[in-house]
Amino acid sequence: MALRINDKAPDFEAETTQGRIKFHDWIGDSYAILFSHPKDFTPVCTTELGYLAKLEPEFAKRNVKVMGLSVDPVTDHERWRGDIKEVTGGDVQYPMIGDSHLNVAKLYDMLPGDAGDTSVGRTAATNATVRTVFIIGPDKLIKATLQYPMSSGRNFDEVLRLVDSIQLTAKHKVATPVNWKNGEDVIIVPAVSDDEAKTRFPEGWTTVKPYLRIVPQPKG
Repeated sequence: MALRINDKAPDFEAETTQGRIKFHDWIGDSYAILFSHPKDFTPVCTTELGYLAKLEPEFAKRNVKVMGLSVDPVTDHERWRGDIKEVTGGDVQYPMIGDSHLNVAKLYDMLPGDAGDTSVGRTAATNATVRTVFIIGPDKLIKATLQYPMSSGRNFDEVLRLVDSIQLTAKHKVATPVNWKNGEDVIIVPAVSDDEAKTRFPEGWTTVKPYLRIVPQPKG
């Protein structure tokens, strides 16, 4: 069964570059990004991990923890870190799961159950579906997923923008419009009546259509 938005993120224990972790305990009261890679020492993923290493402080400001996953063992991850820093200048400090038995990849439906139980002999092509970003809330529910082909590098600025939207809309009864960026106007959700909106947004709003009411982004 594929994981969907609002499903409980499966819990697991795994070895990482920062020791053994229990995933839900590691998340704690934070948001979390779990992003996966089909194999170590691959070109597109090298650029991704390095860029995310540079961007990690922005996620930390938003109380978001970052964790990577590759189906190769932790010892390979440690060697790969050196290449990543040399190529991109990004020093990977977030934990990387060693999923050499494919347990987490299967648990998160990134590989089929009959994919075997070892990464040995597998190539990036046979692991092509292990290319997913999961955004998980403090309630351990999946808030968003993004899946990419191996040939297309992921846009982690977009992931950060998505986190901003998820956190804002979880706190206020608003939605974010197309191409929204943090600080721009938002939409009052249809479930909020005009009477309730007067209390929530006392400075007023612009009614474009009865179902489309635009308001400045709420503070706090």
